[in-house]
Amino acid sequence: MVQYTLAQSPEIILNVPGKDSAKAREKAMDQLMELMDSGKLPTELEEGFGSQQLIEVKETGVESASDEDGITQAVQILSNLATLKLKVQESRSEALEIRKAVDILFSDQSVSEEEISRLKEGFKVLKNFAQANLRYQDARSKAEQARQVLDKALKSPDK
Repeated sequence: MVQYTLAQSPEIILNVPGKDSAKAREKAMDQLMELMDSGKLPTELEEGFGSQQLIEVKETGVESASDEDGITQAVQILSNLATLKLKVQESRSEALEIRKAVDILFSDQSVSEEEISRLKEGFKVLKNFAQANLRYQDARSKAEQARQVLDKALKSPDK
C-alpha cells in the first residue's frame, strides 16, 4: 500500500494498493478527481496539476523516516492548521449572524421574501464555515504530533 498527499492539502491522504509507480500515481489521480467532483477537496488545484506533484507519504514512524522529511511534513501540517484557523476566524462572525437568522424560520413571526432570500444566500456561508471549522478541528488534533516533532528537533543537544 502506498499513500499520497498534496502540498496544498496535506490532510488529504490517497491510499493505493502496491508500490510507488506511474500506475499507482494514476490511480491516486483518479481518487483525487473523485474528491474534486464530489466537492470534498478543500483546495482548488491549478490547471496542469499532474501525478508527479503527488507527495508520497511514508507510513513508517518518525524515527525511521529521515528527520528532515519529518520536519518538512510537520511544518506543512502546521501551515495547513494556520490557514484553516484564519479561514474559520474570518467567517465565524458572519456565520453566527446567519445562524441567528435561522431561528426566525421556527417562530410564528411573518417573514418577508427578502428575509428568506437573504437567509438562503447565507446558507452557503454557513455551510462553508461549518465545513472549515470541522476541517480545522481535525487538523488541530493531527497538528499536535507535528508540534511534538518540531519541539524535538528544536531542542538543543546539551539538554
